[in-house]
Amino acid sequence: MQDKNSAITLADAFNQAAYIIGGHGSRKVKVLQEALEQVDGETFSDHYGNGSIIDEFQQEMAEVLGKEAGVFFPSGTMAQQIALRIWCDRADVKRVAYHPLAHLEIHEEDGLKELHQIESILLGAADRLITLEDVKGMKQEIACLLLELPQREIGGQLPAYEELEAISAYCREHGIKLHLDGARLFEITPYYEKTPAEICRLFDSVYISFYKGIGGIAGAILAGDSDIMQESRVWKRRHGGDLIGLYPYILSSRYYYHERVGKMGHYYEQAKELASLFNASHGIKTVPEQPVSNMFHVHFALAASEVEPLLVQMAQHFDIAITSYLNKTGGNSCSFEMSTGDRYDTVPQDKLRDALAWLDGQLQKQLS
Repeated sequence: MQDKNSAITLADAFNQAAYIIGGHGSRKVKVLQEALEQVDGETFSDHYGNGSIIDEFQQEMAEVLGKEAGVFFPSGTMAQQIALRIWCDRADVKRVAYHPLAHLEIHEEDGLKELHQIESILLGAADRLITLEDVKGMKQEIACLLLELPQREIGGQLPAYEELEAISAYCREHGIKLHLDGARLFEITPYYEKTPAEICRLFDSVYISFYKGIGGIAGAILAGDSDIMQESRVWKRRHGGDLIGLYPYILSSRYYYHERVGKMGHYYEQAKELASLFNASHGIKTVPEQPVSNMFHVHFALAASEVEPLLVQMAQHFDIAITSYLNKTGGNSCSFEMSTGDRYDTVPQDKLRDALAWLDGQLQKQLS
């Protein structure tokens, strides 16, 4: 085993490794090329949100989600802001509630507030899931409660299904609309042992993503009752979401959905296996300890400056990379996010175990 380059960065080491244990593959143009190879080049594209290519996919996904209608959006950011705007307008209440680490709060530059003048109530604590008691304890009237399943920023945690049912029942009893941030909806079906439609039955509107666990190039579906979806089309046009043609996104979404939706149980088993390997190492723990989807967080009890050189060496020595980055979580701790997918099965298991055993030994030295 020889060092390839002692000055290499973690990102470089990750990209140069022969085996990467997470995800489906690099985001390269071939992702779209592979999807387009399956389509007759004479097929008509969609045109400003109309045409069979978009209509058929929207209807298919509405049926999968158990809703009357669905609308394809270029991004989930657009879809969710529009869903919340509609619920606020209908209730004549410009206020919604969601988790303190919801995507709308930390990744969208206050789009909901600046574009729609909607106030957000940050419900519960940042380090845990929203509970029924949190919902019952709200002092201010809201139009809609948004739940993210799984809650990405705290490791992809999920509430018990009975808790979810109780929250849904409470919201319906009190006239609060319930919206699902289901960016990773398909990934949680193995854990809940429910179909997407069964889960979505608890919600008034739902958003799903096609570039996370599905692995398309971009795109989202917003689904719900027909009148809500018709209103969302108007807002989609106002937001500039009706491009003259969305077909590259639609075709890749459709192709990879059919390629991967049936593999979610397999990805889930991969995640549980991988998490157990991490948790057997010194100074490493996963959140959750046993994953509830194919996504979880990996935490080190050492500073990023101490862990990064070890991960670089591991990638150089074993040609196996586990992450391209580390997030600082404290003075002597760091973490990264792991999502299992098609790549995991390409990694020789004996090689992976050898690499993690070496890493365990190096961490043990650092911690002693």
